[in-house]
Amino acid sequence: MAACAERLGVRRGSGMFRQGLQAVAFLGEEKIAAKVDYLKKTFKWSDTEVAISLSKAPMLLKRSKDMLRRRSEFLISEVGLEPAYIAHRPVILYYSLEGRLRPRHYVLKFLKENGLADRDCSFYSAVMVTDKDFVDKYICPHKEAAPHLAQDYATACKGEVPTNFRFLLEPKVG
Repeated sequence: MAACAERLGVRRGSGMFRQGLQAVAFLGEEKIAAKVDYLKKTFKWSDTEVAISLSKAPMLLKRSKDMLRRRSEFLISEVGLEPAYIAHRPVILYYSLEGRLRPRHYVLKFLKENGLADRDCSFYSAVMVTDKDFVDKYICPHKEAAPHLAQDYATACKGEVPTNFRFLLEPKVG
């Protein structure tokens, strides 16, 4: 098992080695090879990028193909992240698509489209902070310009697409 984890890029002695052992513990070589191939195909990763991602998040081997496919489609197609960006930050694949990734993407997209946030604002940074910190940093400063944003975000976090999520500020009358 240790040799298998090392071949996947999880170095012995690293903080992730225990997780690497857990990830390969009940998977045969064929299943591991199939999952690695699936990661390469789904995320358009090279062998090196798979090794980088597994060294940081070895439990990806235990994630379902459907979960990985849905995250790939969302992060690459909708958010517009590059495969290499995801490979270097694979922990984002552990987060809930409906409860965290999609709602935070909606907020960032809204803020960027309305000039309320820098276009280079990092999706990864927004995903990695706690919910309280996310609200404090990305929503509260814009209460006046976007009074509906907090409610829209709360609705999106419940897995619903808010019917009133507004990607363009309404023109001020008067």
